[in-house]
Parts: sequence; structure tokens; C-alpha cells
Amino acid sequence: MKRDLQATHEELDDLYKSMRNDIETIPVATTAFEFDENHQVWADSMNVAIDLHLDSNGYFKKEWGLYLGHLASDKEINPYLVYELLKVESGETFDTDAIGPDTQYGNAYGMAQFMTNTAPWIAEKAGVEYEKELLFDPYYAIQLSIEYLDFLYGEYGNWSEALTAYNRGMGGLQQYINQNGHANSEYASTIKEKAAQHQNAAFAYDVD
Repeated sequence: MKRDLQATHEELDDLYKSMRNDIETIPVATTAFEFDENHQVWADSMNVAIDLHLDSNGYFKKEWGLYLGHLASDKEINPYLVYELLKVESGETFDTDAIGPDTQYGNAYGMAQFMTNTAPWIAEKAGVEYEKELLFDPYYAIQLSIEYLDFLYGEYGNWSEALTAYNRGMGGLQQYINQNGHANSEYASTIKEKAAQHQNAAFAYDVD
């Protein structure tokens, strides 16, 4: 048993160091990212990272999952909700170079599919620099997606409205409600249902 625990600790230590090396040169949050002071959060996040890596058939890197798990824990957001949103936005392969179709507002970029009229103020809320090219970095995309979801959930108090607003914009959310009488769009419903299928008691946050 001791040997198994030691192996798990070493795996977490290696994964943490690999993640820290990845984010060393990009402007993303490292608040409360000290390993020894937050060891249990990192241990829980490693379990999430392994789940996401396996669920994605290896496309979602463990380092991304570790980062996502820690940031989601800090915001008290279900990490599987974020993961399923990113899957919808960028596809089953979690394409970090994804560019959305042309719209009257421009294109959406990266794994989280941020548009250039939204990303700058979300980056400012997150306390990080904004550059368009950073939208293609997976860690930056993960941080902005969690920051935006946290903001939207704070605005609406439920995931149906928050997720539909992520997809359609806040104005588009109101238009959807006016037309349908509710905010539980196919986009929101799919993400909530998929997130609820993941089982990890350490992150049993609400998805409704």
C-alpha cells in the first residue's frame, strides 16, 4: 500500500512539474498554485486529469486536466462541465487551433472559441494579458473559459442560462428565452447531461 501511495505521489509530482513548465512562458494565473500548500486539491485534480485524458482517448492532455481541475476547484465549478464545453466548442480532438466560421462579429478562436470582442474583457477580469494569438494556447483558453463561466453563473445563478449565454452571448440568451420561454438550449442541455455522466466525488458540483 505504501508503495502504491508513493507511486501516486511521484506521478502527481511529475505531472505538476510538467504543467508548470508548460505555463512558464504564457500569461496565465498561477495564484495559489504552490504545490505543498494545496496538495489535496492537486491530488483531486490529478484524478480529474486522468479521467479526462482517458475519456478523450488521449487528446486532452493530463497537464491540461490538472490545470483545469485546480482552476475549477478555485471557482467551485464542476471541471467536467468545463471539459464538456470545450469538447463541444473544439471537437472530439480538442483542436487548439480551431477557428470558427465567419460571422458578422468575426471568428471564434482556439479550444474555447473566444471571439475578439469578448476575450479582452474576460482576460482583464482574469488579471492576465490579452493577445489574439494566446487564444490558441490551451491553458489560456481553459483559464478564460472558466473565468467567463464563473462570471456568467454569477450573473444568472443557473447553468442553463450561463451556458446558453456562453454560446449565444448575453443578448442572444435573452432572445432565446423570448422565443422559447426557457434557457435550456440544446447546447446547454448537452453539456450538462454529459458532465453529469462523469463520476468523481471530489468534484461533485452542481450542473443544473
